[in-house]
Amino acid sequence: MKIIEKLGFSRCKLSLAVPKEYDYTGIHWFDGKRIATSYPRVLENYFSKNGIKADIHQISGSVEISPAIGLADGIFDIVSSGSTLISNGLKEVQTVMKSEAVMIGKEGLSKEKQEILEKLLFRIQATQKSRKNKYVVLNAPNERLEEIIELIPGMKSPTVMSLADEGWSSVHSVLNEDEFWEVIDALKSKGAQGILVIPIEKMIV
Repeated sequence: MKIIEKLGFSRCKLSLAVPKEYDYTGIHWFDGKRIATSYPRVLENYFSKNGIKADIHQISGSVEISPAIGLADGIFDIVSSGSTLISNGLKEVQTVMKSEAVMIGKEGLSKEKQEILEKLLFRIQATQKSRKNKYVVLNAPNERLEEIIELIPGMKSPTVMSLADEGWSSVHSVLNEDEFWEVIDALKSKGAQGILVIPIEKMIV
């Protein structure tokens, strides 16, 4: 089996966490400590590789409350945003494993199955690209039009249409989410007005 495509969702980590008031000095801090987890085998393998002997307690659900009620010195659990740890007075100190949703497949697919896979990948990638971009529509003064277009070049080039008001144009383009606010601020400084930001459902390039 091989990873065909990383799907960009359900990202999380399996991490060790301890009460925030503890002075954590490194992985060997866990020597001789009691650790609560729903994933004992993963943790046992990790500790074994690092020469750590700890008392691992398997718990199903609500692992994060274990230190507060005196059942454990630390926990080993799934961490996504980290808000659950914070609300229980814990801090993440060691990431053991990272995870995300992926598409896997076997080697040597038949031609027919490979064609089906490529069509599926095309549709997945179009959806993934749309999540990272926004469709932007704005009104631009013609004397600043070239400067504004440089800020939002889009997939190939922006669409520019004259407005009924003389001296103004409507500019349509695509903007990457990672640089969104910086570009919006720059557009405003160049005189852009009436900026509309619209989600993109699919993006095919």
